Amino acid sequence: MIYNFDEIIDRKNTNCVKYDALDTYFGYEDLQPLWVADMDFKTPDVINQAIINRASHGIYGYAKSTKNTFNLVQRWMEKRHNWNIDIEWISFINGVVPAYSAAIEALSNEGDEIIVQTPVYFPLFKSIKENNRTLIKNPLKEKNGYYKMDLEDLKSKITNKSKIFVLCSPHNPVGRVWDKNELEELAQICIENNITIISDEIHADLVFKKFTPLASISNEISNITLTLNSPGKTFNIAGLNCAYAICKNKDILNKFNKEAKKREINSVNVFGLTALEAAYEFGEEWLEELLVYLKNNITFTKDYLKNNNSKIDFNEPEATYLLWLSFKNYSNLHEKVKQKLLSDSKLALNDGTSFGVEGKGFFRLNCALPKENLENALCKIVTFF
Repeated sequence: MIYNFDEIIDRKNTNCVKYDALDTYFGYEDLQPLWVADMDFKTPDVINQAIINRASHGIYGYAKSTKNTFNLVQRWMEKRHNWNIDIEWISFINGVVPAYSAAIEALSNEGDEIIVQTPVYFPLFKSIKENNRTLIKNPLKEKNGYYKMDLEDLKSKITNKSKIFVLCSPHNPVGRVWDKNELEELAQICIENNITIISDEIHADLVFKKFTPLASISNEISNITLTLNSPGKTFNIAGLNCAYAICKNKDILNKFNKEAKKREINSVNVFGLTALEAAYEFGEEWLEELLVYLKNNITFTKDYLKNNNSKIDFNEPEATYLLWLSFKNYSNLHEKVKQKLLSDSKLALNDGTSFGVEGKGFFRLNCALPKENLENALCKIVTFF
């Protein structure tokens, strides 16, 4: 292994949400943070050096993407995901979350129904509500911690007001990498009902099995899909606010671009573009080693809980470094478990109910940290649970 993922880096007092906003979000300052979905690993040296080189110029004016920026995204999709896209399908934006809101506004009208598969990444709820759309939940089916789509439930909830289906692929927080046949069945339902799909694929590179971009399956599916992605999660550069949308359908992409421009989210800062280019051109070796380390951390967590006779369990994720821990084997009420994690274990995990009521009894743990710190956190958990 070339890269040192065991290095412990002090992130306190660096104005980062994960460490410096604990009191704001949890009411405690003395917690070990295992919540926000960024990693406690240093960003790859190739990215850091590219930013340093760009900073040495000394002028940081408005930035623009170049043909090389588009080409690098195109090559990355082809090499990592066997998806052949045209550069004309790509639009750069300053984040996937603001893109949710822009896409919902662009592709539906007030009062229209937006369908999501709960439990799901919670900023979606806000994007739907604040755009005056109606949230329709299509809950995932869970059995022993493993989740599947409930397509029969989906069919029963579609009306003539259903305009958008938001797909989280890979899924956050349950860690599923959807199989190609699952995606095909879902897309066919949307095609038959004239529903546009917004596919959030920001975790597509952090997978432990084959990932299929939804829009890569067929021209028909590609024609109804707006894909959102970013190197932010993959290379731990979320704070640089660099993302992009991909869509073959010119009408959908034009509507999205128009709304993105209206909201002024269609530009990326100079360091975001610099980081994306360095990541997609030189970062693949680092990514491959990262995936091995993350997988080892996941396995270590599973074994640690089992070996310490903990009743806490989780299904090993097929993607992401986010563990969907089930505390359902404890008789404590959800709020009591939450308080015990904070006051006794001194750990900050994401409350499962923030992802929807289906998350009751669950807490999301971020295991993208040095193994030593992960072991310390697990020791705190099993001591009190």
